[in-house]
Amino acid sequence: MDQIEVFCPGSVANISCGFDVLGFCLEPVGDLMKVTKTDKPGITIGSIKGQGLPKDPLKNVASVAAMALLEAHPSSFGFQIDIDKRIKPGSGIGSSAASAAGAVFAINELLGKPFSRNELVQFAMAGEALASGAAHADNLAPVLLGGFTLVRSNQSLDIIKLPSPPDLVATVIHPKIELKTIHSRAILKNTVPLDKAIQQWGNLGAFVSALYTNDYGLLSRSMKDKVIEPYRAMLIPQFYKVKASALQAGALGSGISGSGPSIYALSKGMDIAIQVGEAMKKQFDDLELEYEVHLSKINNEGIKIV
Repeated sequence: MDQIEVFCPGSVANISCGFDVLGFCLEPVGDLMKVTKTDKPGITIGSIKGQGLPKDPLKNVASVAAMALLEAHPSSFGFQIDIDKRIKPGSGIGSSAASAAGAVFAINELLGKPFSRNELVQFAMAGEALASGAAHADNLAPVLLGGFTLVRSNQSLDIIKLPSPPDLVATVIHPKIELKTIHSRAILKNTVPLDKAIQQWGNLGAFVSALYTNDYGLLSRSMKDKVIEPYRAMLIPQFYKVKASALQAGALGSGISGSGPSIYALSKGMDIAIQVGEAMKKQFDDLELEYEVHLSKINNEGIKIV
């Protein structure tokens, strides 16, 4: 095989109670990436559609991740990466993770799959570090493994794939403003008060338990963020009104998707998820702020060959 095309899905990280450790994979929204073998060793960036991304291999998330893989598995031939970028950078739905994961997944396939999907996360993290200033895997893990994932450790890359309750549907609203992860991380505090940390640990443990037991009530009670949301909410127009409208429309919980500005909600069933989306849209309509809405079941497959 000399060429491959892959669908690189978006994702929601943190899920309120799991900053930098929890994430889930989206189904309908994602990038398309084509990777082709070349005679000259190394990585080149070919065409880029949709967004004005850099073609310098040292500045592009996809190529940086790809180069990290080739350092561990040298190749006598090279690769050209063509990107149809459909996830806007700075959207909060895993744009950089889609690029990084897509590149390492596709090249791994062309090399004969020397690495497992879990092992690919370590290489993709090099791209995330370029994009956000921190090597974290909360978006990468669900994109590569599918479904919900828990990153127990970024250092040893101890990643657990979690079950997905069958009726769970995500609503994600993306206001058309850019909020770079590196900036939204900069406003966070380096210390957390003990009482808030205890609440966050309890919510995280309860959330994971709810996924295993399909306990939608417990899931709802655990989707609380006492640590990150209070700081990042100020960067997102109408955040608390959008969140309140989602809950009033029947959502199990709602919060900031990744680093924002997108806001996610989880609901039991597609009908409620649609109602939640309509309620969230009204808040941005009142502001005359452009947005897009994604309705998604949990994508348990993750990245895939087209």
